[in-house]
Amino acid sequence: MLTKKKVYNMKSNEEIAIQSFRSGLNCAQSVVTAYSDRMGFDKVLAENLSCGFGGGMGRLQETCGAVTGAFMILGIYNCNKYSDQTERKNSTYTMVQQLSNEFKNIHNVTDCRSLLNCDLKTEEGLRIHKAENQSKTICEKCIVDAVSILDKMLEKK
Repeated sequence: MLTKKKVYNMKSNEEIAIQSFRSGLNCAQSVVTAYSDRMGFDKVLAENLSCGFGGGMGRLQETCGAVTGAFMILGIYNCNKYSDQTERKNSTYTMVQQLSNEFKNIHNVTDCRSLLNCDLKTEEGLRIHKAENQSKTICEKCIVDAVSILDKMLEKK
């Protein structure tokens, strides 16, 4: 008798990250938590740890939260791969620079303020952000691009 194999509907990291973002997590949290199951780290702790990195780090609009979330994943990846602290740091720094450069190749910048072209610390900036639906049109693109770059980098290693 033939038995059916279980078919698991594995979502891509991009899908998981976008779903998380649409459910209310910020851009950094969405990227970080998309990797929790596959990389074997605590999702709740990762969500809590990355909470302050959305909006370019606490709405300071510095480095995009999707990018900083990806940087965090690179750190976890290298800390799992290497036992030596120097190797962990050197490999992570190299990969962070590579990811940053690849993101810049797509968006020209990594800072949230330039990506959004408005100041999220002001009522006017928040109004523009909402009126232009930037969470969907810009932030989701940044999340997908950061995850896509990260996935390609991790596949090569």
